Amino acid sequence: MKKLTTIATVLTFIGVSFSATTIAGGQVKDVKDWNTGEGEQSVAMKLAPNRENGIEVYEVCSACHLLEGWGMDNGTFPQLAGQHKNVLIKQLADIRALNRDNPTMYPFALPESIGDEQAIADVTDYIAKLPMNPNNGKGEGNNLALGQKLYKDNCVQCHMENGEGDQEKFYPKIQGQHYAYMLRQFEWIRDGKRRNANPDMVKQIAGFNDDDMKAVIDFVSRIPVPKSDVAPVGWINPDYD
Repeated sequence: MKKLTTIATVLTFIGVSFSATTIAGGQVKDVKDWNTGEGEQSVAMKLAPNRENGIEVYEVCSACHLLEGWGMDNGTFPQLAGQHKNVLIKQLADIRALNRDNPTMYPFALPESIGDEQAIADVTDYIAKLPMNPNNGKGEGNNLALGQKLYKDNCVQCHMENGEGDQEKFYPKIQGQHYAYMLRQFEWIRDGKRRNANPDMVKQIAGFNDDDMKAVIDFVSRIPVPKSDVAPVGWINPDYD
């Protein structure tokens, strides 16, 4: 298989990412609706995925998210494996359309880097079917009772009882996600730094203080993932042998 993530390619993308900050800061449009379903998102959702192309496209993504799709437990990069396809399509399309600020990922997500809407359909379908990390990053575990109460009172309606989310409503699966990554995203959503956040969530968590935030995310990081969705310990993605 042709290797797309050569050192030269990665260095080129990193160089582009510096200018992406300017683009994201100067030419973005206000997001009046967190999920209009327009543009590339709408097109990609209607296309039949090609697995082989998904494997090739994902190799670009693996430079950060790793070949298994597990990201990093320090929260630098999220786990993508097992996430709902619709959620992945929306987030990728939002980044490409500059509706979500992510200057690090932006150059990797561009059409000239991974392809058009067909590539979005292909890679997201591939990622959604990857088995999840059996040992995601977790918090300190010192305030789980509060976290559980906050989750039941504020999060279940969208993210569901076990953090499984909702494919059709674009609510992400948060079970099995890294604590540090979720904590950062929660803070950005609460503080208005993530522009494509669901406004219902922004309102719901507006009153959370930092201790509340850490407690509920710590609880979420410990929600068990169904065994059928988890990779065996030591699993290595065979598609990149």
